[in-house]
Amino acid sequence: MADHILPGVPPIPLVLRRSGRARRISLRVSQLDGRVTLTLPKGVPEAEALNFAQSRGTWIRDHLSARLEDIQMQQGTVFPIEGVPCRIVPAAKRKVTVRPGEVEVPDGPVGPRLQSWLRTLARDRLAAAADHYSDRLGQSYARITLRDTRSRWGSCSSQRALMFSWRLILAPPEVLRYVAAHEVAHLAEMNHSPAFWANVEHIYGAYAAPRRWLRENGSELHRYQF
Repeated sequence: MADHILPGVPPIPLVLRRSGRARRISLRVSQLDGRVTLTLPKGVPEAEALNFAQSRGTWIRDHLSARLEDIQMQQGTVFPIEGVPCRIVPAAKRKVTVRPGEVEVPDGPVGPRLQSWLRTLARDRLAAAADHYSDRLGQSYARITLRDTRSRWGSCSSQRALMFSWRLILAPPEVLRYVAAHEVAHLAEMNHSPAFWANVEHIYGAYAAPRRWLRENGSELHRYQF
């Protein structure tokens, strides 16, 4: 992987990625972090790929300008906790406290302190949901880990380990529970077959609405910078 700069105003960093599966040069602008990735097949010269990117400069800048700006966690910022908008305000005590419409954060770096508190809350909610759905399914899991993933909201390994994005705590509770049920269902079916989706419906219920919410709103959860 090599970094290059696409000239212009402003100049745009490019990430070059070679892929044995690629059949043509392609560009992707991430709506999560604004990263521009230029993928090229093996054997294609970098100069040819960079010329392709240069020819699509207007397209790249249009997509970057359409991307919503990141939101920094600081006093006064409004962001969702379990789907409910909350404003960050100074705390009278030495711990993070939530009350209707507000979250009190002590003095000091707001982002790291708030992220630590949110991760703890996310683990509590996800562990409770995973326990509930695994009991309903009659399948046990090995462990739960939390990460700040960009490409997926959860996963289930062949070793029966569940992984979730802690940012699910920002989404409405039914969305978090759906993702927990989705990954627990993989304990029985490591695929997305009809049998898998039948298990999701069995342990969770109608899942179309929270699944659609993630598709339409999930990228928004990555705008919040801690």
